[in-house]
Amino acid sequence: QVQLVESGGGLVQPGGSLSLSCVASGFTFSTYAMRWYRQAPGKEREFVARITSVGGIREYADSMKGRFTISRDNAKNTVYLQMISLKPEDTAVYYCSTVLGGINYWGQGTQVIVSS
Repeated sequence: QVQLVESGGGLVQPGGSLSLSCVASGFTFSTYAMRWYRQAPGKEREFVARITSVGGIREYADSMKGRFTISRDNAKNTVYLQMISLKPEDTAVYYCSTVLGGINYWGQGTQVIVSS
């Protein structure tokens, strides 16, 4: 079955950096686009970034451009989210996601807290 397992979250000070990983299994990872979303307390889940199957196209939400970088290693079935210049408003649970056969699959999420 499809599994997405995120890791790398934690507590970081404002201005700091963090790198998230998402390991995928149960499908042919290299042929599907991958996405990162996040959900802050009391808010709806929002799009963060997307990367196409071979990484040729990357898209970001406006508030993350220049600070977040999505990448993937198809040999490791892993998608990454590198985050720099973190702000308190980046505090959220971060999820990776993919769409297979019209079904949206999600990981369990990893918590990122940006606080001094």
